[in-house]
Amino acid sequence: MTNKDVPPPPSTATSRLSQITSHISPSSSSTTPSPPADWSDVLSELAHVRTLAQTPQADTTGYQRHKQAGKLWVRERIELLVDRGSFREVGSAAGSATWRKKWSGEEVTEKGLGVVEGEKEVVDGFTASNNVQGFGKVGGRKVLLTADDFTLRAGHADGALMPKTLYMEKLCLHLKLPMVKLVDGASGGGSITTYRQFQGTYLPDLELLKWVVKELDQGIPQVAAVVGPAVGLGAARAAVSHFSVIAADIGSLFNAGPKIVEGATFEEDLSFADLGGPGIHCANGVIDNVAPDEKGCYEQIARFLSYVPNHGGVLPPVIKNDDAPNRHCPELRTAIPRRAQRMYEVRNIIKEAVDRDTFFEIGPHWGKTIVVGLARMAGRTVGIFANDAMNNAGALDSAGSQKYDKHIRLCDCMGIPIVQFIDIPGFAIGTVAEKGGVMKWGLEMYKTLFGSTIPIFSVVIRRCYGIGGSILADCRDPNCRVAWPSGNWGSIPLDGGIEVNHRAELKRAGDKKPEVYAHLEAEYMNLQNPVRTANRFSIEEIIDPADTRSVVCAWTKHMYEHNLVTRLEQRAAGFIKPSFR
Repeated sequence: MTNKDVPPPPSTATSRLSQITSHISPSSSSTTPSPPADWSDVLSELAHVRTLAQTPQADTTGYQRHKQAGKLWVRERIELLVDRGSFREVGSAAGSATWRKKWSGEEVTEKGLGVVEGEKEVVDGFTASNNVQGFGKVGGRKVLLTADDFTLRAGHADGALMPKTLYMEKLCLHLKLPMVKLVDGASGGGSITTYRQFQGTYLPDLELLKWVVKELDQGIPQVAAVVGPAVGLGAARAAVSHFSVIAADIGSLFNAGPKIVEGATFEEDLSFADLGGPGIHCANGVIDNVAPDEKGCYEQIARFLSYVPNHGGVLPPVIKNDDAPNRHCPELRTAIPRRAQRMYEVRNIIKEAVDRDTFFEIGPHWGKTIVVGLARMAGRTVGIFANDAMNNAGALDSAGSQKYDKHIRLCDCMGIPIVQFIDIPGFAIGTVAEKGGVMKWGLEMYKTLFGSTIPIFSVVIRRCYGIGGSILADCRDPNCRVAWPSGNWGSIPLDGGIEVNHRAELKRAGDKKPEVYAHLEAEYMNLQNPVRTANRFSIEEIIDPADTRSVVCAWTKHMYEHNLVTRLEQRAAGFIKPSFR
């Protein structure tokens, strides 16, 4: 017989039986109160914690300075962003709690409480983590959101719970829902006081951004509003987004604040705006758009989200309107001046061709030689590209190339077809352009464009010259494109081209140089008649500009009903892998 076959002593069996009996039917003589069967004690404590979290610490210096700066408190921001009553918090009890004994020594003795109940602790005080996160709806659309609370340690790591932030990024990837980030501070980034918390230093890591990159590539919308001084990790989260907007009255963004900059570069007395305000970062492309205030930021976020899908594996939303797809646009016939040297406002052309009041421009303050944005054609989302003849004659420069590069990647990841309005004299020329690396960045854009798989329709509205022109107009096989009768194209423009290619002839003409030049110009102008190009089928079709909308709407409809559906299947099978990087 083994030890385990030996029955326990009677005293042990009796003790265990009594213990079981007490669990089934507790003694009525016990002085220790039974916990409520409905767990209301725990629920009540959670409610107390949540109340503390949802109440601003109005007597603190951080909160008072926040309000003096004209900023909304974090929960006020969320109320302004999401549809009324739609916010549901995740991690509502996450933060730093202080605990106290529920009963004093006298109360324990007076009530005759046992050790367990007598030693019970309850929450005495609570400070929420400095990032509020959860679900909400924006324009009826379900989103995830994360919002910094600058009043608590300026959003730094020693007031944050990074596991909560990481969880939300992972949840975003799992649920494939848009993520909205209201950035004000470090977004959980480090500060030297973190060393005290850890009792030592640490090697910085970027686990958070690894998840963000996955979301970006899958076309899960990442949008950010800079509504305060965004620094370090907070600045990175805003800059890496699909779309970002900054509040002109309170927003700024930088790698390090003025004090650290002063010690490193000896630049003194810098304000937040001097170091990284909207005038700097909306002009260099770090941030896409600027709004006058917080409300304007949230309105732009809502509008951007209305154009894009929840993720790149589904079609963008179709929002019907009463603007007929075959609407005639006679105003477009006179949009391009007959005099080649005259400029025009290309945004007027875009707004006339797309659905009424649907053009949403992205990045208007940088890369100004081009215009990009989102719009609708018969309710269907399209990406927009146009050369802006009002800026450097529309020549594609380094900033313009980088701007279009990002826009192509955005549309490619989110499955949005692109409509191009082309009027390009070529790449920008001159010393400024060469020092800016125009050929480098122009060809980086070329690689992105030719590496993308999103459908593109081109409307050549005037000039199309050189390498820049060929990149734009010949970017698909077959090309879906038309031209206007104002089309003017070739290897190089006549201005300058005649002098270069007929230098010897003009030199020999002597006093008759103006006459010879005039004859040469007349000859080449005849050769530039776009009808000759159509005769050789070098342009597939020259259309009446008034018919542009109907032509593009028909193409867009076909893309949504056929080509984009096939593309989704190819993407799901792993044959195409768009990247926002």
